[in-house]
Amino acid sequence: MGTNVIILIDLNIILDVLQRREPFYEASARLLAAVETKVIEGFIAAHSITTLFYLIQKDKSSAEARASITNLLQFLKIAPVDQSTIDQALNLDYGDFEDAVQMISAVQCKAEYLLTRNITDYRPALLTVIQPVDFLSTI
Repeated sequence: MGTNVIILIDLNIILDVLQRREPFYEASARLLAAVETKVIEGFIAAHSITTLFYLIQKDKSSAEARASITNLLQFLKIAPVDQSTIDQALNLDYGDFEDAVQMISAVQCKAEYLLTRNITDYRPALLTVIQPVDFLSTI
C-alpha cells in the first residue's frame, strides 16, 4: 500500500493515543504514526474536532485542547460535514446518528477504510470498517 490509501479515523482511536488507553494505545499510536509519515492519508470528520476539543478541555484546559488539535492537524486532514453529509446520514439506519455521520463523511472523502474500535456500530457498512490492529497488518 502507498500513500494513495485513504482512511477516516474515528474519535476513539485519537482518544486512545491522547489518553494512552490500554490495551489500545500501541496500535492506535502506530496508526497515527503511519499517517504522520505519509504511509497513508488520514482524515478526521469535522464534527469529531469539536467533540475532541470539548473532551480535552474538560479533562485539561482550552490551551491544551488547542495545542493537541493543532498538532493533529499537522498531518490529519478534515473531512467536511455539510448538508449533504447530514441528509445522507439521516437516511442510514444506524442506532447512533453520530456513527452515521462518520460513515457518510468517510464515503465523501473517498476513504477506503473507516478505522474504529467499534466495528459493530457501523452496520450496514458502506466501506471497510476495521480496527487499527487489523489494518496495520495490511500495510
